[in-house]
Amino acid sequence: MFQLSAVLATTTALNQQGGNAATMLLQFLPFLIIIPLMYFLMIRPQKKKQKEEQKMRNSLRVGDEITTIGGITGRVLNIKEDDLVIETGADRTKMTIKKWALQSVNTIHDDNDIDDDDDDDDDDI
Repeated sequence: MFQLSAVLATTTALNQQGGNAATMLLQFLPFLIIIPLMYFLMIRPQKKKQKEEQKMRNSLRVGDEITTIGGITGRVLNIKEDDLVIETGADRTKMTIKKWALQSVNTIHDDNDIDDDDDDDDDDI
């Protein structure tokens, strides 16, 4: 009992003598540690995943086999700004879906066969 009252008296004396700044810093220390920890464990991986998904959607080409978030699989026939026209099933049904509904591209591309120049490779002059 005597020791507890001595600790309380010492703490009270520190608070009155300017120990408030140190005490406040120690009280906010867990928050100062948790906020960067949350960023690196939650926010940063989510942003990285969103960048990868956007890259996948932007690299989509006509003829690719895709799977939507609803589980529909098909082949891309037409790409518009935010929409895709896909062909699915044995009866070749055409569907229009949004790009954000794309889950995965099942076609593997070589980076070498991408033709970014729009000159149709006609170098005959």
